[in-house]
Amino acid sequence: MAKRTRRWEGSCPWKRVVLKLSGEALADVDGENISGEVLRNLATEISAVRQSHNVDIAIVVGGGNIWRGVAGSHGGIDRAQSDHMGMLATVINAIALQDALERADVPTRVMTAIGMAQIAEPYIRRRAVRHLEKGRVVIFAAGTGNPFFTTDTAAALRAAEIDADAVLKGTHSGVDGVYTSDPKEHPDAELLEEVSFLNVLSQELAVMDSAAIAVCKDNSTPIVVFDLMTRGNFESILDGAAIGTLVK
Repeated sequence: MAKRTRRWEGSCPWKRVVLKLSGEALADVDGENISGEVLRNLATEISAVRQSHNVDIAIVVGGGNIWRGVAGSHGGIDRAQSDHMGMLATVINAIALQDALERADVPTRVMTAIGMAQIAEPYIRRRAVRHLEKGRVVIFAAGTGNPFFTTDTAAALRAAEIDADAVLKGTHSGVDGVYTSDPKEHPDAELLEEVSFLNVLSQELAVMDSAAIAVCKDNSTPIVVFDLMTRGNFESILDGAAIGTLVK
């Protein structure tokens, strides 16, 4: 007998989502730079989702494949300066992803939290919502525009601002959700199919940073942690399949 696909109850399928991508998810096999193959695969999947689902897609992209603010500060660079460098790295990734999406015939806009009008639009909430309503994919770059905040927090904040139904946090390292402990170090770690915001915070589970979890909790925005690199997962989640871990 075929295995029955697990499904979530409630608000699936969602009509507007924020897809959170780490910079490392866009990297080549060495974990650096930008992989054209990964970009093409993501663009193809996002294009397929747009054709088959009536869903607004916004994306928040990190910059860790190019620069990580915390790592830079450990090397002696001022933390605020290092974080600003990281924001610029996210813009590079956003432009690369925009190019891949538009090659797949997906209309896309990049909006940045810091001004660089010759490259991308400034982030304006009403304009972002209008782009989504017109069927465009919107990529939010430069984090929140403030040092000391991660792109996880930016994803939670943008989701609240544009009234997104969920934040979909795509992983890239072969981990397909939230576990009781690191499954790479503890083979007996168990996948949590569903967990509350409070448990994530109290048990310090590796989902998103605490500021992002708090924003999602305060705005009742569910988070899905799933393996983005497995083809079809993104679309299956929008169909209501319970893939990965649901945090609510």
